[in-house]
Amino acid sequence: MRPDSDDHADVEDFRADAPLLQQESDQNDSNDNIDNRPERGEGDGEETSSEASLGEPGWFIFALTCAAGVSGLLFGYDTGVISSALLSLSTSLNPHQTTPLTTWDKSIITSSTSLLALLASPPASLLADALGRKPVILLADALFILGALLQASARSVTVLVVGRAVVGAAIGAASFATPLYISEIAPARQRGRLVTVQVLAITVGQVLAYVVGWGFSGMDGGWRWMFGLGAAPGVLQVGLMAVMEETPRWLVANGRVERARRILRRVYGGGSKRQTGEQVERVVEGVLKKVERQVREEEIALRGRRGVDEDGVGAPKTSLWKRRWESLTDGFTELFNVTSNRSALGIACLLQGFQQLCGFNSLMYFSATIFALLGFHDPTLVSLTIATTNLLFTLVAFIAIDRVGRRGILLYSVPVMVIGLVLASVAFSQEGRLGLSGSDEQKGGGGGPWAIVILCAMIVYVAGYAIGIGNVPWQQSELFPLPVRAAGSALATSTNWGANFLVGLTFLPMLELLSPAGTFGVYAVVCVVGWVAVWRWYPERSGIGLEEVGGRNEEEIART
Repeated sequence: MRPDSDDHADVEDFRADAPLLQQESDQNDSNDNIDNRPERGEGDGEETSSEASLGEPGWFIFALTCAAGVSGLLFGYDTGVISSALLSLSTSLNPHQTTPLTTWDKSIITSSTSLLALLASPPASLLADALGRKPVILLADALFILGALLQASARSVTVLVVGRAVVGAAIGAASFATPLYISEIAPARQRGRLVTVQVLAITVGQVLAYVVGWGFSGMDGGWRWMFGLGAAPGVLQVGLMAVMEETPRWLVANGRVERARRILRRVYGGGSKRQTGEQVERVVEGVLKKVERQVREEEIALRGRRGVDEDGVGAPKTSLWKRRWESLTDGFTELFNVTSNRSALGIACLLQGFQQLCGFNSLMYFSATIFALLGFHDPTLVSLTIATTNLLFTLVAFIAIDRVGRRGILLYSVPVMVIGLVLASVAFSQEGRLGLSGSDEQKGGGGGPWAIVILCAMIVYVAGYAIGIGNVPWQQSELFPLPVRAAGSALATSTNWGANFLVGLTFLPMLELLSPAGTFGVYAVVCVVGWVAVWRWYPERSGIGLEEVGGRNEEEIART
């Protein structure tokens, strides 16, 4: 990999050229006189205070965020459309099919997406470290388009599952790369809101999926249009890539300092307050110096653990390809070898697992099926209320997440989820056991008053979810220092999709085995356990610069 032509170093392996960045950093320090300010932990956090003086981020950072956020739209659409499509898939997948899809068929079609998302995230992190965050998002776009076309043209369950699996691989790559991309370009004070833009895009995609599903639900073979239209946002994002830059932190870590400097000037130079060029330069050079220092310190620590000095003395003789492979996998090695990194990974995986095991996506996947069995005349339209609630309360999270903080918003919102789930469990017990085998035309309680209570309970549950646990886990990048950020984010995302796969595969069987009342009761217990875990282990990271994360993690480990 080679830097831009105007960069200070011709870098094939950045780690070997760390002294060059040290020399450049020292020159910048003397020229701009920014070395007199203390670091976080030695004084007051100068990056945060300097960023505060620049006000709200300008159009450039919002353009990058929105362009990247289209991945969230794709993610949301493809996870939401299956709810509507399952209703019309029963006997129209193949003209010669005479029997409806079984519960197992529906579970496999639904959960295959999650399984491939689980498997795709770790290798995608290697690409994100080697090639950059932006190419991984482009690769995900290509997979979204291919998967949508495969689903639309499917004539058998097997082909449909393959198409859903390809989309799953796209979701696995995009769902970790997009929040990683946004967090690495966002100023610290606005990072929570800007990452929430991606979650907001997910909810918009889910609403669009329900609207499209409702529009095509009465058409013969309408499910093909539902799946096929999922290619459109992928084509849109490929076009928007022209306005997207690579993240400055990845560029610095790979020796492309001048290009990173230009991007940071645009990020910090378009804020809402009037600022001088000198103010912008101080912030830009401060960020660059911190990233360079972090990369350098991590490289020194890595050499120490390998027993190699700065001149390479002590390094075993290995082949070029083995050295390149070790360079790619260093992130995973450091993630598990360093105590503070393992702790951060445990917290990130805890939040991502909690997000799925609370049962939300089972509601997104099967809400139309549930409402049909409850006797609602237009279950797809009723499901739209769930997606709309998710969208509206994600807007609340967008406003509140940087003000209230990640930890606080979870501690306030999870009890709301518990109330909704308990109410739904009680209402289901009154409505009676739903029979979910056989035809989707089978009805439950006829849409009576308890069915309305169930709908209201689900709205309460979704509102609590959207404000808190639906957003906070995607802030995972701020838990990891730069050298392990991609690897840690990818493994946490894999945890999300592993739990999603489990929930998607087991939800319908659980309804049959435990009854809906028992199933939603189990999800309520998961939420209670999750709240206790958040209260006990999750640290606040709101407003902290990404370069300060490693030091904070080590301080917290030392205190325990």
